[in-house]
Amino acid sequence: MALRVIGLDPGLRQTGWGVIDSAGSRLSHVANGIVATDASLELGERLVQLKQGIEEILAAYAPGEAAVEETLANRNPSSTLKLGMARGVALLAPSLAGIPVSEYLPMIVKKAVVGTGHAKKEQVAMMVERLLPGCEIAGADSADALAVAICHAHNRSTRAAWDRGAEDPLAAAVARAEAKAAAASGGGRG
Repeated sequence: MALRVIGLDPGLRQTGWGVIDSAGSRLSHVANGIVATDASLELGERLVQLKQGIEEILAAYAPGEAAVEETLANRNPSSTLKLGMARGVALLAPSLAGIPVSEYLPMIVKKAVVGTGHAKKEQVAMMVERLLPGCEIAGADSADALAVAICHAHNRSTRAAWDRGAEDPLAAAVARAEAKAAAASGGGRG
């Protein structure tokens, strides 16, 4: 059964959104776009516009889970605060609708989609188009939002495999290293 995921790339001027369906390792594009706010309005009114726009998308596409890109600090403290407020709305809107929300750092998203955490926006967009054939991306923010959704789908399927009993490679490596250290020290015997 497919899980519908919405990815959100928060911004006060524009918040990118992308909806995908995920069934195992199979991904398919549903929709993507931008929620734009009117820069001539006061901050509070813009945040309301953003919340209402995201709520409309949630109602239209009924995702089962949401993923939001975490933001890093900018050089401009005022911009960082405004971005944080937009991010808060992006976390709040799905939560109010009862949709579980996960968060991912940009480097994790890029690594999941491109294979390197320092990929450029153009590389992310190109890989999103390859992973979601036939997808027409509405803009750079939409590409990033689709990448967040893809990252969540990949992470979710990996966690599900581990829950079914598949070996967690990190946990297995730690266990091997601990066993090797114990053997080297004589198994802890005194």
